Amino acid sequence: MDVIAEFPVQRGSAQHHVLVVDDSQSNQLFLQKILEPYYRVTTASSGPDALVAAASDPRPDLILLDVSMPGMDGYQVLNKLRNDPWTSDIPVIFVTSLDSSDDEEIGLDLGANDYITKPVCPGIVLARVKNHLGFRERTQMLHGLSEKLSHYLAPQVYQMVFQEARQPTTSSKRKKLTIFFSDIKDFTQTTEELQPEDLTSLLNNYLDEMSKIAFDFGATIDKFVGDAILIFFGDPESLGVAEDALRCVQMAIAMQRRMVVLRENWREKGIVKPLRMRIGINTGYCNVGNFGSAHRIDYTVIGLEVNLAARLEQVCDPDGILLSSETYSLVQNKIQAVEQPPVSLKGVRREVRTFAVNIDTEEHDSRHQQFQKSRPGLKADLDLETLPRTLHQAAIEDLQDLINRIRELG
Repeated sequence: MDVIAEFPVQRGSAQHHVLVVDDSQSNQLFLQKILEPYYRVTTASSGPDALVAAASDPRPDLILLDVSMPGMDGYQVLNKLRNDPWTSDIPVIFVTSLDSSDDEEIGLDLGANDYITKPVCPGIVLARVKNHLGFRERTQMLHGLSEKLSHYLAPQVYQMVFQEARQPTTSSKRKKLTIFFSDIKDFTQTTEELQPEDLTSLLNNYLDEMSKIAFDFGATIDKFVGDAILIFFGDPESLGVAEDALRCVQMAIAMQRRMVVLRENWREKGIVKPLRMRIGINTGYCNVGNFGSAHRIDYTVIGLEVNLAARLEQVCDPDGILLSSETYSLVQNKIQAVEQPPVSLKGVRREVRTFAVNIDTEEHDSRHQQFQKSRPGLKADLDLETLPRTLHQAAIEDLQDLINRIRELG
């Protein structure tokens, strides 16, 4: 036992929970004696008992698992642990008398993190447990950090950085995109009577609602600039230029329809001048990619076509959507819009043909359905206009789950 006393394990790690699984009580007691000065130890004597203990809350931080057990052996236990999302990430170290390289290879192939052969050396057990718990802590820390960073990045950009492991370099490409610009008409005057806390709450509510719709339609949110939103379709993912343009316009329609509901909610909360959004959409070739320096990179889109979308938004009527002729030509078979008189826009040499989307009639007759129910303890708001068809089944499942929960209560 001198080996244990000399091993540098911090007693501050006692909060870690180690599950020992072995059908031999003497082996359980031996491993407990090694570990209990440093960790909280629980035991299980069979495979089924191990699965119950692993699925408990709180879960064990690490499992020492015997292989040769009657009924359900360690390989079967590990396979079930790895196929259960609740237990799939728990580190598992096999502790077994099977000492051939083939046995070790089988265990590692199944997803074991390590392999210790019996008779065990106390110092080795402590070293392996300490190392894997430390690695688990670092992994969880990095996972938490990536979750936080996901709120600062568009989902597509997050995937590029964390899943595809692309090297962050300043580079761009020329690509045909559909650009969306929106802002709030007379935002400063509309909100000048609000307290800073109320203004912050209102703006965040607005941006949150618009972002949800953008994500549902697969948009890439470039940035928020105060009350303004820059979004584009076509990179890093694209369904084709025409489909990208259609999704962008459909998203804009869903946003304006959602604003009708939001304005009613804001009026009920005492906001005298509810927000009114303007939207400009243009399609054309832009430079898209990483712009910046060696220390700070911004994934964004630049070019004349981006500026044109911004200018269209500025001349758009409140509660409206104004398309360039380039965008309208791509969606005219599915979107109803009325051509407006040509306009001269700042920074654009030519007069620009524009089309105002008819929000009230576009796909509206059959889908113009909003349902609101309110009772003590219940508030339901279903807006079929802003719910993408791809999420209809998920919505049905959510509603069915709520119905089942109410029925369970009798």
